[in-house]
Amino acid sequence: MTGSPARTLLLWCPDWPVLAAEIVDGVPATGPVAVLHANRVVACSERARAEGVRRGLRKREAQGRCPQLTVVEYDPGRDARAFEPVVAAVEELVAGVEVVRPGACAVAARGPSRYLGGEEAAAERIIEHVAQSCLVESQVGIADGVFAAGLAARAGRVVAPGGTPEFLAGLPVEALGRSALADLLRRLGVRTLGDFAALPAGDVLARFGFDGALAHRLAAGRDHRPLAVRQPPADLTVTTEHDEPIDRVDAAAFVARALAEQLHERLAGHGLACTRLGIEAVTEHGQELHRVWRHDGLLTAAAIADRVRWQLDGWLSGSNGRAGARPARPTAGIIRLRLIPDGVIAQAGLQAGLWGETGEERERAHRALSRVQGILGPEAVVTAVLGGGRSPADQVRLVPWGDERLPARPGAPPWPGRLPAPAPAVVLPSPLAATVHDAAGEPVVISARLAVSAPPARLVVGTGRPAEIVGWAGPWPVDERWWASAEARRRARFQVGLADGTALLLAVEAGQWLVEAIYD
Repeated sequence: MTGSPARTLLLWCPDWPVLAAEIVDGVPATGPVAVLHANRVVACSERARAEGVRRGLRKREAQGRCPQLTVVEYDPGRDARAFEPVVAAVEELVAGVEVVRPGACAVAARGPSRYLGGEEAAAERIIEHVAQSCLVESQVGIADGVFAAGLAARAGRVVAPGGTPEFLAGLPVEALGRSALADLLRRLGVRTLGDFAALPAGDVLARFGFDGALAHRLAAGRDHRPLAVRQPPADLTVTTEHDEPIDRVDAAAFVARALAEQLHERLAGHGLACTRLGIEAVTEHGQELHRVWRHDGLLTAAAIADRVRWQLDGWLSGSNGRAGARPARPTAGIIRLRLIPDGVIAQAGLQAGLWGETGEERERAHRALSRVQGILGPEAVVTAVLGGGRSPADQVRLVPWGDERLPARPGAPPWPGRLPAPAPAVVLPSPLAATVHDAAGEPVVISARLAVSAPPARLVVGTGRPAEIVGWAGPWPVDERWWASAEARRRARFQVGLADGTALLLAVEAGQWLVEAIYD
């Protein structure tokens, strides 16, 4: 497929994780609310933003800016379950809705624009219908391709046909949603999507790799997804039927996991991976339910199972949304469940080996860990990804098992001020407050010119007993992001050895001593 991306209408609900917490758990979205994932803010309410809370802040800093902040843990299942009534409302007006992620869904713009009186009229009608049916505010964007439509939705714009490259050209590189790539591009002087799109495609591939090349296509207004997707063979669909109707979420989750693994193994046998998943269910009374989920990457067995579980949870729980009217819980349990790989691409890494299966042990481990995730949740099994950064906590990112293992910061080029080897054995998730005194019992302070008031002699961590310091080295200064006042951080680090043989990494920030890590 070499033509331009299809016209796409995308509906986006701002701050959806916050709104989902209100719908499901009753947390008032009108107050200062922040949704946290891995101790960082991933979404916040309008009231919290007014107090200075921003995405990416650590929990402690967010609470420091807004002491009245209500903290809610990120729950993708809750977000998907609460979004089901919104998707159902959109589906009452248009057909072929795809869930991009909880809080955003897309549909081809051609059909709605023809029978609703044009693209702008269709956008207004859908927004009004969702507001009346679900009491949810939303914005609609229309552009060429899903990526551009998502950005247009944030601005509430309808981009004219053929005007997508011009619309994207003025946006900052952060709009790509790849923080590491955006940071590197800015350091290279590339600040807008137009600047990035102007670079030669071959040079982008050589310098930034495959993911950078995909981002380059998006920046130029050439959505990469239609170029790779092809219609799958009919035999890739998997179906399960049950004599006893499924009417409980826990039983549905068990079925979803087994069926997802069956679909993933069937795709792997053909050297394919799924990018768009259709979920169909039939109840005992003949009611038919259907939903399509879209994913930016390749859907692993765990990712397929999660989406099936979220969708079944949304159907079986009968979440009524904000309006309390729709969608109703099915009148009977589910007797047939069908998974349709609606979009697949070739994935050579999934091919079987020439002399038997390669990586069979890895696949068994993957299935076992995926089962643990199914029981305890996706965040229960994580792996560490090493990346760039100056402190040990910045260099490691915990990624849920099955997600793409991308570092939070690029490991190269070398980071000035990075601690030399050996690395600490234990990095504390939250630094511990400490006090350091000299031999005379006076607190040790560090001046602005990094002068130490006296040699450190004793260390007290929290309310513990004093420990004698028998050796120390430092200070080593770190002055990060001084050009951004909201993100600037200045501190000095020390390595100290205690009398009991323990070695610690200490830091002094804003006059406060902190224990960041422990050496083996």
